[in-house]
This record gives sequence, structure tokens and C-alpha cells, in this order.
Amino acid sequence: MSRNLVIVESPAKAKTIEKFLGPDFHVLSSQGHIRDIEGVGKNSLGIDFNNHYAPNYVIDPSKHALIEQLRNEAKKADKVWLASDEDREGEAIAWHLKEVLNLDPKKTHRIVFHEITKSAIQEAIQHPRDIDYHLVDAQQARRVLDRIVGFELSPILWKKVTTGLSAGRVQSVAVRLIAEREREIQNFKETSQYRVLADFTGTNPADASVLRTELNHRFNTKKQALAFLETCKNANYRVEAVAKKPGSHVPAPPFTTSSLQQEAARKLKFPVSKTMRLAQSLYEAGKITYMRTDSVNLSTLAIATAKQEIIGEYGEKYHRARQYHTSSKGAQEAHEAIRPTYMNVHTAGANTDEKRLYELIWKRTIACQMADAEVETTRVEVSISGTPYLFVASGEIVTFDGFMRAYVQSSDDEAENEMQIIPAMGKHEALKAKEVTAQQVYSRPPFRYTEAALVKKLEELGIGRPSTYATIIDTIQQRKYVEHCNISGKKREYNILTLQNNKITDKQKNELYGADSQKLRPTDLGFATNDFLVNQFPTILSYDFTATEEANFDKVAEGQANWVDTVDTFYHTFHPLIEQVPAGKVASRQLGIDPASGLPVIAKITKLGPCVQLGDSDDEKPKFTSLKRGQSIYTITLEEALQLFKTALPYTLGELNGKEVVIGEGKFGPYFRYNGQFVSIPKSIDPHTITMEQVQKLLTNREQEQEPLRTFGDIQILRGRYGAYIKTKDGNFRLPKSVDVATLTENDVKKLILTPFPRKSKK
Repeated sequence: MSRNLVIVESPAKAKTIEKFLGPDFHVLSSQGHIRDIEGVGKNSLGIDFNNHYAPNYVIDPSKHALIEQLRNEAKKADKVWLASDEDREGEAIAWHLKEVLNLDPKKTHRIVFHEITKSAIQEAIQHPRDIDYHLVDAQQARRVLDRIVGFELSPILWKKVTTGLSAGRVQSVAVRLIAEREREIQNFKETSQYRVLADFTGTNPADASVLRTELNHRFNTKKQALAFLETCKNANYRVEAVAKKPGSHVPAPPFTTSSLQQEAARKLKFPVSKTMRLAQSLYEAGKITYMRTDSVNLSTLAIATAKQEIIGEYGEKYHRARQYHTSSKGAQEAHEAIRPTYMNVHTAGANTDEKRLYELIWKRTIACQMADAEVETTRVEVSISGTPYLFVASGEIVTFDGFMRAYVQSSDDEAENEMQIIPAMGKHEALKAKEVTAQQVYSRPPFRYTEAALVKKLEELGIGRPSTYATIIDTIQQRKYVEHCNISGKKREYNILTLQNNKITDKQKNELYGADSQKLRPTDLGFATNDFLVNQFPTILSYDFTATEEANFDKVAEGQANWVDTVDTFYHTFHPLIEQVPAGKVASRQLGIDPASGLPVIAKITKLGPCVQLGDSDDEKPKFTSLKRGQSIYTITLEEALQLFKTALPYTLGELNGKEVVIGEGKFGPYFRYNGQFVSIPKSIDPHTITMEQVQKLLTNREQEQEPLRTFGDIQILRGRYGAYIKTKDGNFRLPKSVDVATLTENDVKKLILTPFPRKSKK
């Protein structure tokens, strides 16, 4: 019998920890939370308002057998060690386990560690503590407050926007950030100027080096730019000043949760949720320290082992020990930064993506303990006779690469061009203009948020915490308030004036502008919901108010505030606003009158998404049609809306082999009906503009999918929605995904038919 029972959150972590503990320890997993607040019912939202907002916790139905196993093992053990994660969520899980399993306080211990190594776990066993009820209360306050907001706001959204919507306190603020940025882009007024560039050479023909410069002034009109180029025809140029200055670049601190999410998005193109999933796997496998942290601190051991690696890999001069200190707004528990558990392990991970993320973490940790990069910056100013302007060139030479030998940090607004190396120039040296170009350039609208940029903004505002960023971004996309845009852009002309060999040429060229991909953009549903919430609940949706609530949770976690008082203060600010919501729908826009029927045409949001309605609610049977991809209820015109009704679903596309092809839309999206078959239309094809050629291709693909992969007499192996399966005259049988269809024999198939396939229990 094991004298010690250790309970962790995940099965993967349990396997790793059990390797480090002796035979007297048995490690089991709670598989996350074992209970949560009761689901919302007709007369209850799982919170007792008459009893200090007490939540009514219920056990997850799928966890009853697991809880019974844990309870039995706990009774047999001399000591129970609650080893859930070292954050508020982990502390709450430990508390729920203690309550549900009825653990004896005398033999129950709480242990925490920020890395899964033998030494860290043994150290935790040597220094157990009690459950931190301040952290539990902070998690409970957040959970209760979010339930109240969701419960009271969601029905309002159903009445005002459309049914089936839900609102979240922090998620709604994130949508507001994205919606306001999109409105800035829509309201942006484009302007153009002329940017002047010049390439200079020395007067010595043997010196072929070129100095690339830009004028320190931009012209508003073509006339002004032409006049300047005329001046340049007979101008004399000379080096007016050469300034050289030594400088240095300092390495970035080691990763926190948010900086890891941002850098992985920039360098590896990982979505925030993927980064956290991979980091969780690396942590549970004992490869990195805990991945939810605000801290940039490193342990003394980590700094010492990093020093050994740097000196061994790069040499003594590349090492410089640093200890960083956390300064982020509302920083939580005193964790370490995210770093490798063993600095001498350069590669780790179960797959390619895990290895790439681990390499990023290793390089960033090593770099932060390396010497500054030393550079020499040079600025050259070139005067133009007859004008007050200067041509300016800037350059940078790395004289010692330092930490850049291992790692260079990325940014969202990196310069388009690298800094040039400035050729040797002397003050007052005469120069010759090889070419002077005045190019028309357009002002740019604000950039849409990437996932990384949104995380950075939320962190700057003090909204949310490291453990919540990935969930926030996932939730607002799942609820269809926000989407990743894919905008192809448009063409426009721009003007180039070039002075070369004392002649000015005037050319028009084309460029693509407005193209964007994988940036976050609000949907019509997101716009409508955000506009309503901001207008009706400006206080609750304000950035300062949301950040203040996060700070209040921090105070609860630190024991400086009572969680019930925190919730009560919020509720008495929030609830009166709910009672003041006026009646009537929002998110509709009248486009005009249909000349053929005389009925009003309205763009609106419905439970099926953005659409156009012909006739109002008083009409007996108003008609509806969905918008095309790329159209919006806020910008669609009357003419475009009426055109939609001409191809409103369902409609007959035409005939194929003498049989009708009908395009329609059902519960699972658009489809076409042909010869008794219903074939789904993929998202990449617009059902309003689908062609007969595309229909034929989809039919061919379907026929190929329905062809047997293998045949053994009356037995066939077919493709299915969830993978290959066996079809016989007695019915269909599941085929394990681990089975290679190409190597199956008839005997193998018959054995599989007789072997019961284990099924996962449904929640």
C-alpha cells in the first residue's frame, strides 16, 4: 500500500512526477476541475443572492467514478499531497478536492512547484503549506462575478440583438478594442505626399559605393515635388555633417506568459491558444517551468547554469549575469519566468512544434544572460545648394554581436528595411547625385490587431491575466463576434518623378493596398453587440473599470479585500443598468423601398447571421436572404440587397445531364441538391456565385470518397466522416485509427468485426 497519495491536475503531469518519487508515493490526476457552479436553470443561476452570493457547486457528472477512486485511495494513504498548479485556478482545484473528498486536514498537505524536476518536487515535499484561501476567494470572486454578468446580460442581448448570444465581462471589452480599431480604419481619411529619396556617389569615379538618403521634408503636391526636382538639376551637394556614436542593444527579459504568446505569434506564426497548449505539454513533461506567470525573475540556479552554457558555447566575453524584476501591472504570484528546466538541454519536445517553441524559450533565456550588443550608429547630412532642406542617411554597424549571437527579439512594427552600412565620408566632401526620386506615398490607416498585438494591448490596460488571454481570444471567435480576416486588397495608382542625367521622367504605377490576412476583425454580430453594450453599459464596458476589477481580484488574492464585498460592490453598480434597458430591437438598418413590391428593405442580424429582409414584421410573410461573404449590414446598399433576392437561397442553378441542380441552405450550411443527393458546399465557395463546373467537381470528389478503399468479397472498407470504417451486410463496424488500411488482410478485418471497439462515455 502507498503511504502517500499525490493528486495533480493532468495525467501527463502525473506520469512525469511519479518517475521522481519512490515506491511510497502514488500519483493520480484530478483531470482538471472536479466541480463547478451549478448550470443556469429557469429560476436559478447557481448563486444564492440571499446568502452572500454563495455559489452552489455541483460535481461534474463525468467525474463521479474518478472521485470515488480518489476518495478510496485517500482513505488508504497516510498523507495526501494536493499538487495542483501554483496559481488561483490551481489553488481552487486543491480546495475543491479537499472539500469533495472529505480529506482529513491533519494528513492533507498543499505543495506547489514551478518546474517538474526531481529537486523541485522533493523541495516542495519538504516545505508543504496550507491551502491559500485568499487565492481561492479571488478565483471564486471572478467566477461568481462572470456568472452574474453572463446570466443578466445574455437575455438582454437576445431581446435587443438576436437569440442565442452570450456576453462576458472581459471578452466584451476585448471585442470593443477590435471593433473600435475597425471603426478607426473605416473612418480613416487617406492623404498622400511626395517622399524624396536620393542616391549619391563620391566625385572619385573609382569609388563605386552608394549613399542612400531621404529628404528631411515631404511635399504635399506634385507641383511642389516637381519644383524641387528642377532645383536639384543644377544644385551642388556636399556632406554637411557626419556624426558617429557608439551605442548598445540590451537583451529582452526572459518570457512571461504574454511575451511568450506575442513572440511565438511573430516568429513561429502560432495562434495564442496553440502556444499555450504546446507550453502546457512541455511543462507537464518536465521540460520548462510553469507557463502561466507574470514574473521575469530567474532563480540563482538558472542564472548559474545559463552562465555555464554561454561560456561553453560562445566564450567568457559573451556572458553577463542579469536579474530582472517584475513591473507589469497587477503581477500575480511570485513565480519564475518561463525557462527550460535544464539549461544544458538545447532541444526538447514530442513533436516539431513543441521543439520549435522550446528552442524559442531556450534562446530567449540564454540571451537574457548574455552581454549587450555593441553598435556604432552613423548619421550623414547632405546639403543642397539653393534649398533649406537636407538629405539624411542613417546606418548602423554591429561591432560586437553579444546576445544577438543567440537571439534577436521581434516586434509588431519592425522597420521594412535594414539599416544600411554607410560608406566612408568626410565632412564638406562633394557628392554627385546619381538619381533623385520623388514618389507619391499614401498615409496608412491603423493596423488591425493580430492575436499577439491584442494580448499586448490587454496587458497594457491591465485587463485579464496571463492564464485568461488564450481563452478570451478563443471565446470571442467561437461566439462569432470576431474573425480572422482575409482581405485581398485593391489596386491604386501612384506617381513617381525621377531625376536622372538631368532629365525628369513622370510615370504612373500601380500598387496593391488594403490587403490583410490573419488579423482580427469584428463581424456584423460583433459590431451590433458591441455597439449596444457600449451605449447601454458604458461604465461596465470601460477599460478602466475592467482593469479596476482585475486589481480588486488581486487585492482579494493578497488578503486585502473580502471577495463578497468585491462582488457586492460590482453587482450594485451593474444590476440597476440592467433594469434601465429600453425595449425594442437594435442592429437593423432600413435601406429603402423595393420599387417592385413597395415593401421596405431592412438589413439586420438574425439567429442565422447577417441578412436582408423584404417587408417588415407586420407583413404576413417577410422574405429573408443571407448576405454574401464580405458584405456587411452596415455598408450594403439597396441595389446590392435587391440583387441578393434574385439569387436568394434556394434557387435553381441549372440542369446537369438533364437533372436540376438546386442551391439551398440548411442547418449545417449551404448545399446543392442533385439527383436525390445533398452535397455540402465548402466555405471556400460562395453559394450565390457557385458555377456548374464547381458543382461537377464537388460531385466527382464525393463519388471518389464513396469508392471502397478495400474490398474482401461482401466486406468493404469505406471512407467515413470520422475516418475509415468496415461495411458488411450485417451493418457497419468502426475501424481504429491506428490500423493501416493498406496492409489489412481479410482475416484482420474479420477479427476486427468480432472485437468490440471501446467507446468514450458521453457527458
